[in-house]
Amino acid sequence: MKTILGPPRRTSPAGFCCILVGMSILVKTTPAPKTKTNDTIKVAYLYVAILVAFALLQLFTFDKFLDLIENFGMPGGEPMAHLVGSLIVVSEVFALPFLLRLDLSRLMRVVSMVFGWLVPLAWLKLSLWVVLTSSTVNNIGFLGTKIQLMPGWWAVFFSVAMGILAVWVSWGMWPIPKGKQSKK
Repeated sequence: MKTILGPPRRTSPAGFCCILVGMSILVKTTPAPKTKTNDTIKVAYLYVAILVAFALLQLFTFDKFLDLIENFGMPGGEPMAHLVGSLIVVSEVFALPFLLRLDLSRLMRVVSMVFGWLVPLAWLKLSLWVVLTSSTVNNIGFLGTKIQLMPGWWAVFFSVAMGILAVWVSWGMWPIPKGKQSKK
């Protein structure tokens, strides 16, 4: 990024004019990088199917989903439960552009990939919390409140499996270009 400083203008509160040139990283879309293996695309589509099912069913009854997260008894009460529930759904939706290999800016591709990591981490933490605190909740919330899934160790293992899918896809479709390698 190149910064050009110009002469002071009367409209500038800091006494100088700063023009940023080369901000194309935020605007210019680039095609998705080639995958390392053909299996990476299949794994990405599997992870997409899981995230779409989660997000759709959670959003279908979002108000009840937030109440369900609140019933987990996490520290922070209702505000924290609403924040966590909202962040989970937002993360599931924003992880999709990277996984679907859409044309994105480099920054958005990395942000989308990170959201893909946050989903299994959040569900792992929630699943462990419900299992270890002996909560009386009768639904883990993976599929919202329409389809009830009993909490248990299977939910913890499923969250770990989603984390493995996220790592596999991130490795196979790594969005950050490698730096220039020195010739020896």
